[in-house]
Amino acid sequence: MKVSPTALPEVLLFEPDMFRDARGFVVESFNQRAFEAAVGHAANFVLDVHSRSQRGVLRGLHYQRPPHTQAKLVRVSVGSVYDVAVDLRRSSRCFGQWTGIELSAERAQQLWIPQGFAHGFLVLSESAEVQYKATNYYESHAEGAIRWDDPLIDIKWPALDIQPLLSLKDAAAPTLAQASVLFE
Repeated sequence: MKVSPTALPEVLLFEPDMFRDARGFVVESFNQRAFEAAVGHAANFVLDVHSRSQRGVLRGLHYQRPPHTQAKLVRVSVGSVYDVAVDLRRSSRCFGQWTGIELSAERAQQLWIPQGFAHGFLVLSESAEVQYKATNYYESHAEGAIRWDDPLIDIKWPALDIQPLLSLKDAAAPTLAQASVLFE
């Protein structure tokens, strides 16, 4: 397995070894020992989430407020998405910066998004299934969101021939400057 830092050094891209032959492929999608060696600390995953979305759906940018913060290990099992992480840690030299990468079922890559980051994705294929492991349980009262098109963050989302399809909640999300609870 190859592990690479992204533009935000704490956000890591995992590229597992994939073994293909005429029958299909085999990939080890998770190995606790290898994962913890790569991130440098223990991780206790308590929640698996699986979503299915159509082309043009944009989910995010979501995070969980303290004390319910979550780190996520994201992968795509069907289709492809443009996956984004935004640093929300006020004390970080990367505060307000983002990184993005296309994740696809074909490449079986995974993105590690530590606590203190917002997460979102745009579906590029006709449909996509995104799965992630989380280190804390979802708590609706602790959910936070940042606008996907905040001009101060300036995420360069891939251009599609359709407008992004957002939930009402995501469409009404505050900008980074308006967000009430971030991370220290």
